[in-house]
Amino acid sequence: VCTRMESTKDLIIIAGKGAYPLLLAESARRQGVERLIAIAFRGETDRRLGGLVDELHWIHMGQLGRMLDAIKGCRCPRAVMAGQITPSHLFRVRMDGALLRLLKELKERNAETIFGAIGDEIRALGTELLPASSFMQSHIPTEEAVLTARPPSAEEAADIDLGLRIGAVTSGLAIGQTVILKRGTILAVEAFEGTDAAIRRAGKLGGPGAVVVKVAKPAHDMRFDIPVVGLRTLKSLRKAGVSALAIQSGRCILLEREAIIQVADGMGLSIVVRNGRTETA
Repeated sequence: VCTRMESTKDLIIIAGKGAYPLLLAESARRQGVERLIAIAFRGETDRRLGGLVDELHWIHMGQLGRMLDAIKGCRCPRAVMAGQITPSHLFRVRMDGALLRLLKELKERNAETIFGAIGDEIRALGTELLPASSFMQSHIPTEEAVLTARPPSAEEAADIDLGLRIGAVTSGLAIGQTVILKRGTILAVEAFEGTDAAIRRAGKLGGPGAVVVKVAKPAHDMRFDIPVVGLRTLKSLRKAGVSALAIQSGRCILLEREAIIQVADGMGLSIVVRNGRTETA
């Protein structure tokens, strides 16, 4: 159990899967965080995180009570949610009483309402949930740019424009952050299945040559569920034969940027950063 009193140099990482929690831990350490505590989920969180933090608390998915107990024991003023949790787990794991009570009180169950309610529970313990982008500024492109060797074709650029407009609407309705198009046709919109599954679904429908657009909804709560692109995303793009990817400036975390660009160039994928402002059609 954590016993040290709170300090501005302390941080809790609520760690999901992928490289994001690892990169966040490294970046936070470089930026002066002295005491790093991680709450990790069995079957989700990369075990390498243990070598980057001072304290590691393993819990099972669905154990909200144990998570809150760990946070309370740490007496830490700040926490960050980093990394995805497999969406289907919300319906397949054994939930404890605390999580069941929280979900019962929600009229709508989506990322914003669920994690927002969890954030309220965390705040009630005296720990503030920081934006998920905290300490990750170097991983967030902030200017419009073509990141890869190949720029998008005129046809791909038109799909990107359409995808940004559609994404503003769908994300605003809490449907999803990713739109996949091909030659003006919407192949798939991300729902609760997550980005990778939506991309694979679009690939089966439209074949090679689709365009993927990732957006954050207008007035997005940046504490959780902000768009993230990593090497795992590129695997899904390759499998689906996607030819172009667009992300929003200042509103998407690009993990392992150099490696992503190298892989993208090798597969002929065009990656562009577009203005962070979205407007509905």
